[in-house]
Order: sequence, then structure tokens, then C-alpha cells
Amino acid sequence: MIKYELLFLGLLREKPQHGYEIKRKIKEILRVFAGIDLKSIYYPLRVLEKKGLVSRHVTKVIRRPQRFTYTLTPKGRARFEVLLNRSFLDFKRPQFSLDLSLYFLKYVTPTVGKRRLRGRIFILNRLSQGLRQMLKKEKNLSFSLVLIIEHNLKMLEAEIQFLKNLIRTL
Repeated sequence: MIKYELLFLGLLREKPQHGYEIKRKIKEILRVFAGIDLKSIYYPLRVLEKKGLVSRHVTKVIRRPQRFTYTLTPKGRARFEVLLNRSFLDFKRPQFSLDLSLYFLKYVTPTVGKRRLRGRIFILNRLSQGLRQMLKKEKNLSFSLVLIIEHNLKMLEAEIQFLKNLIRTL
């Protein structure tokens, strides 16, 4: 829940938002990097509200149904700062789906292993191209999203290089 707390509190740190805005922003962030899977945004928001980290206000626009706008409380702002500072120094080992396959690599023939690894390189190259296009095409990307894209590009490049070296050794 800490990762989700950081996400929700951070988004509300930018400005008070209603649920749909939060959901849209999460999708915008998720298209750039993975690792967060939310089925519902309203349950975590209720949890944060119960903890006193956010407050909810009813807003009504003419001829539209009422909406709830969520605002960061002072307690929520303090919690966000703690989580943000802690996250910079959090060195949890990243998990790559490839690691388990590499552990059992000895159970596939070198021909099959090389073919699968080349397939992975193909997919990683397509991901890299998509991220590069995003950097070129979308002029309104925030500085934060540019940093995230660049970070992901570096990680993709490192994995591609690792896989090419591995294929040579098989």
C-alpha cells in the first residue's frame, strides 16, 4: 500500500482532484512505466480518507451528477514527504520476468534459447522505439515523465546489450 499511498498523495499534492482526474493521470503515468496495477481508485482513496491523509468534498456542476473532489490534508502532505524521501533511498531489487527463465536456461537447447532471447530483444527494441517516439511526438510531457522515459530507455538498452552478449556465449 505504501507505493499506492505515494502515488495518490503525490497526485493530490499537485492539486485537489476528482476521481476521474486521478484515474486518468494514473493511466497517463502507467503508459510510461509499469509496476502499478489498480482495479479501483476509490477503495484506496477511502482508506487514505479514513487515515486522515485526504479529505473528500462533494462538488456539483449544473446538469451533471455530483462528484467527489479529493484534497490532501496537512497530515497527508507530511506523509507524502516522508514516503517520497524514503523512496529515493529504497533499493529493493528490481524483478525482471527474465530472471526465472535464465535460472532454468539449461533445460532448453541453445537453438531454442537463442531464438527466444532474440524474440525478447525484438520486443524490447519495439518498446524502446515507442518510448523514443513518445519523447519526440509529445511536446507537453512533464519534466518528470521525460525523466521516467529516459530511465526506462537506459534499462531497456542495458537488457538488450546483456541479451546480445548472452546469445554470443550460448
